[in-house]
Amino acid sequence: MSERVAVRKTYKLFIGGKFPRSESGRSYLVQDSNVSLASRKDARDAVVAARAAVKGWAGATAYNRGQILYRVAEMLEGRREQFVALGVPADEVDAATDRWVWYAGWSDKLPQVYGGANPVAGPYFNLSAPEPTGVVAVVAPEAPALLGLVSVIAPAIVTGNTVVVAASPAAPLAAVTLAEVLATSDLPGGVVNILTGRLPETVPTLAAHMDVNAIDLTGVTDPELAADLEVKAAENLKRVLRPAPQGHDWSADPGLGRMTSLLETKTVWHPKGV
Repeated sequence: MSERVAVRKTYKLFIGGKFPRSESGRSYLVQDSNVSLASRKDARDAVVAARAAVKGWAGATAYNRGQILYRVAEMLEGRREQFVALGVPADEVDAATDRWVWYAGWSDKLPQVYGGANPVAGPYFNLSAPEPTGVVAVVAPEAPALLGLVSVIAPAIVTGNTVVVAASPAAPLAAVTLAEVLATSDLPGGVVNILTGRLPETVPTLAAHMDVNAIDLTGVTDPELAADLEVKAAENLKRVLRPAPQGHDWSADPGLGRMTSLLETKTVWHPKGV
């Protein structure tokens, strides 16, 4: 018998709950694996998928979103060794799993903390409630590959937003493997969309896209690219999350800042009656 030749895995994009190849047909080699090289059209397709998922995901109950995020944690725990085999440290996989659980727990509690009844003069109820911004473009941090990725995706989607993520070009395997976890965890298609490839090729398209409501620049390390993205984002008054100047400690308590920065506040007046 001849010696068996191993099948090299080709990691694809994650758009609309499916795993398409890039429409350009391109790929690049990372850790002896082929990874799709996303194009501008792939970025536009991802935005379409994210927009289509907004109504159903934002309309789901907070409790249901929390259940789904907890299911993601369960699936990630079950594939722990696979991530370790990709070079992700075991303690980072554990921390990423715990991070999903942490955000899942906040799903039905954040409206009580961030919203509430406002004191007003007159016979009225005045209530403020947080609502999702919509479609959020996210540039994932280069490191830590898995924990950093989870820490920018989970706070965006737990409150009802949908995301298009530009994965780290140098370490995309954790992102596309996480996509396989998401695809089997009851998360509706289009809530999370993951693009791999060159940031200067896909992210400007997301920043300029008129159907993207916010952009998180956490993973942008080039000041010139960041400035260009902010200019493009201003076209339709996107909300922009800038990376911390001193860097970010992803192992620290995440706090509520990332969740609340991607929310709008809706205030309703209603007469009390007599």
